[in-house]
Amino acid sequence: MIPATYARRSFLVAASVAGLAMTQAPLGLLVPARANGFAPTRTMRGGSNNYRPNAPLVSALGSGFIVSGMVRQAGNGAPLKGVRIQIWAATTLGGEREPRNHGSVLTAADGSFRLEMEQIVPNFGQPHAHLAYDDGRFQTVFLRPVLGSPKDRSVQTEFVLAPA
Repeated sequence: MIPATYARRSFLVAASVAGLAMTQAPLGLLVPARANGFAPTRTMRGGSNNYRPNAPLVSALGSGFIVSGMVRQAGNGAPLKGVRIQIWAATTLGGEREPRNHGSVLTAADGSFRLEMEQIVPNFGQPHAHLAYDDGRFQTVFLRPVLGSPKDRSVQTEFVLAPA
C-alpha cells in the first residue's frame, strides 16, 4: 500500500505539471490570443479630459517640447499613414482648455507623428500630455502619459489601433 503523504505529493506534482503544460504551446489554452504580438492600446484613465473633437491640424503649438510617437494596426503591427492624432496639454501658455494648447497632426507613411509645442507644465501636480485617436476607422483611444520630471523636453508614445 502507498502511504497517503506519498500519494498526495505525487498528485500535487502531477497536477502542477499538467497545469504548466496547458499554458504552453501548442495547447496555449490559458494564454490570451495576440495576433503577431501587437495587442490594441487601451485607453488610459483621465485621457479624455478637456478633449475637443476635430481639433485643427497644426504644424506646431510653440517650441521647446516635442510630442512624438508611432501608430500601428493591432495584430500585424503595420504602420498607419494619414491617421489623425490630437494632442493637448497644460503648457507655459496656459491650461489644457487653452485653444493654443490643442492641435492635431497626421501620421507619416511610416506611422510616425511629431508635434512641437510649448513646455509642458504640471497640472494637478503632474506634468502630462493628452493624446487621442477617434476618427472612427479604429476604436477610440485616449492616452495620458505622465512625464518623469517637469524638466523633460519630450514625451513619446505609441498607439496600436484595433478596427472599429
